[in-house]
Amino acid sequence: MKKILGLGMLSVSAITLSAGAALADYELNILHINDFHSRIESINKFDSTCSAEEEGKNECFGGAARLLTAINQTRDALKAEGKNVLLLNAGDNFQGSLFYTTYKGTVEAEVLNAMKFDAMTVGNHEFDDSEDGLAGFLDKVQFPVVTANVVATAASKIGDRVKPSIVLEVGGQKIGIVGAVANDTAELATPGPNITIAEDVAKISEQVQKLKQDGVNKIIALTHVGYPRDLEFIAKIPDVDVVVGGHTHTLLSNTDQKAEGPYPTLVDNPGGYKVPVVQAGQYSKYLGDLKVVFDDSGVVKESKGDPILIDSSFKPDEATLKRIDELKAPIEALKTKVVGSSEGPIEGDRKVCRVKECSMGNLVADATLARVKDQGVTIAFANSGGLRSSIDAGDVSMGEVLTVLPFQNTVATFQLKGEDIRAALENGVSQIDDGAGRFMQVSGMKYSFDRSKPAGSRVISVDVKEGEAFVPLDPAKTYIVAANNYVRTGGDGFKVFATKAINAYDFGPNLEEAVAAYISANSPYKPFTDGRISEVTPAGYVAPAKEAAPAAPAPAAPAPAPVATPAPAPTAPAATAAPAAAAAAASKYVVEKGDSLWKIAAEKYGNGALWTRIAKANTLQHPNHIEIGKELELPAQ
Repeated sequence: MKKILGLGMLSVSAITLSAGAALADYELNILHINDFHSRIESINKFDSTCSAEEEGKNECFGGAARLLTAINQTRDALKAEGKNVLLLNAGDNFQGSLFYTTYKGTVEAEVLNAMKFDAMTVGNHEFDDSEDGLAGFLDKVQFPVVTANVVATAASKIGDRVKPSIVLEVGGQKIGIVGAVANDTAELATPGPNITIAEDVAKISEQVQKLKQDGVNKIIALTHVGYPRDLEFIAKIPDVDVVVGGHTHTLLSNTDQKAEGPYPTLVDNPGGYKVPVVQAGQYSKYLGDLKVVFDDSGVVKESKGDPILIDSSFKPDEATLKRIDELKAPIEALKTKVVGSSEGPIEGDRKVCRVKECSMGNLVADATLARVKDQGVTIAFANSGGLRSSIDAGDVSMGEVLTVLPFQNTVATFQLKGEDIRAALENGVSQIDDGAGRFMQVSGMKYSFDRSKPAGSRVISVDVKEGEAFVPLDPAKTYIVAANNYVRTGGDGFKVFATKAINAYDFGPNLEEAVAAYISANSPYKPFTDGRISEVTPAGYVAPAKEAAPAAPAPAAPAPAPVATPAPAPTAPAATAAPAAAAAAASKYVVEKGDSLWKIAAEKYGNGALWTRIAKANTLQHPNHIEIGKELELPAQ
């Protein structure tokens, strides 16, 4: 009897062990940030430095001290529950405040070290001061930096300190991390002659297959290429399991009405499984919080989460606040100097200024022109990518101006033929569907464009100011113009400035000084738009789909049987369901201010997660960016 009982007990144990092996799921919690942009101090609702008064009213967000608290509290709570945790940084930690202007990345390295990141990818702004700035940062950081398509020569100061991929062991499992930065980084910044930015898909694919051959079956793409590219290309690379992104400052959420998509956004991979894609806004305002469950073959079977708003409910770390106070002493006098006042908010939001005329663009372009008008300059340009913040109403400090214009650009003057001015404007609208920073704000001229036309032939009309009147641009005439030295030397794709400029002088006054002086001379400044840029795209235009991603190398071994990941359900109260009759029939919808596909789907179908149906029906190239006034087809449910 004992022997039979023993065999019976052994059989039960074997069955139990076998069942346990079949259900050997692995849970990984990924905390992440992107596009920190030197927000060492907390920010207000305009993304500018928060004042002591606003702090007292609990109106501030983020900042290094508050973000540190949020990270520590969240990570510690997860680990107390026995969870596996990674903290990832998707790039663009440089540029955006007086701390970067003054310390050139050393302060960013210090605060990020305190947060104890597990890995970071390089952002394009990490090359704003060539490889020198990045090299100094790498000297100080205590975590790995991973970017597969940054290729350094033997002469480079960064050496081999930017890895193409790494493997981290978390909870007894190997996690592969592959990084990538935007392919056009050489246009957006200045990597220098010793750095090549290779094509992202090819380099990620190469590293993914290397990791697979090394037995790693859980792979995260940590990217700084933007939400649209993550959806269209990166998440479709074979054997990529999760994409943690940055660059487009995209807020994804299941609870925030202003979100540009669900968190995570699920993408069909050719391997037959769904890849969760996440991004967490900008400027330290959010901490991404994603839970991913892998099966024992390394396939994601579940993914869910939502970004955490870093508001006043998180008490800033006292030691970090003290250190920030020490560091800001040398710049406080400059920062607090009032240069004038504004009668209202000056709009500098990237989502506005990169697609149409905005009041901040008018201010900067007008200030540029005013500063050099006595030199015969009649036209000024301001690339929208150089506008980094809005300014609220009331007193305007030099610190606020520097937050808008943190790059220490100088005013450049040069001569340019009319045909080359038109070519520059064509470059400005060539990537408008991507929300690219090359979109050009202007002064002393006006122009119209039609985005339905092919890139290179979208500019419809150009008029220049002569006296008090506007006259058509003369292609053969030479005009004296001004811009910042970054675009004058070819930045943001403005090669026409670099190659066609006559008598260029790139070392004029600093742009922020010109703007501060203009505000002072026109105080109180009255923000405005006056129709100098107009869009004449026909109603109903839908941007064409991009070309397919380059073919990636075939997997070294057959992919495991996929397990589909269910779409995450919104955790906020569901929007009131549309009437059955309305949902059953196809209809039209005109986009209004504040709309997102998620919001429209919630109103149409009673479920925001069905936004993908609208995106597919309208062949939307960039579902995170829909134009006000655009007519959408809403398919039947």
